[in-house]
Amino acid sequence: MHTQELSLTTPALLFPTISLLLLAYTNRYIAISNRIRTLYSTYKNEPSDLIIDQISILKRRMILIRNMQLMGIGSMFFAAFTMTMFYFGFKTAAEILFEAALFCILISLFLCAIEVYWSNKALLIQIHDIEDKLR
Repeated sequence: MHTQELSLTTPALLFPTISLLLLAYTNRYIAISNRIRTLYSTYKNEPSDLIIDQISILKRRMILIRNMQLMGIGSMFFAAFTMTMFYFGFKTAAEILFEAALFCILISLFLCAIEVYWSNKALLIQIHDIEDKLR
């Protein structure tokens, strides 16, 4: 079995991907925080179970996004540390750290998939509320 040889530049390939993911995650977080503020104001004026359900899902999504960001940051850290280990000649440590970087990015993407599920669920709550009027 032939294994791929890692080089000093291999972990650097992750940096643009991770940076874009973190930017996308941050944009999602900002949108959710703005939505929570709007729903909070609406709830204060007109309490509603629908709003409580929405805020509950948004809270879950915020936690997921925080964890997505942390895993993305972890991936960036391990990729940078991988390059440092290659630079100093610690090839085995570098390979282990690169695996950790890939593992973190995979966890981040998995959490992103869960967050997309909850995003869809929040929309379905609103649609269900007016579903009888859609026909």
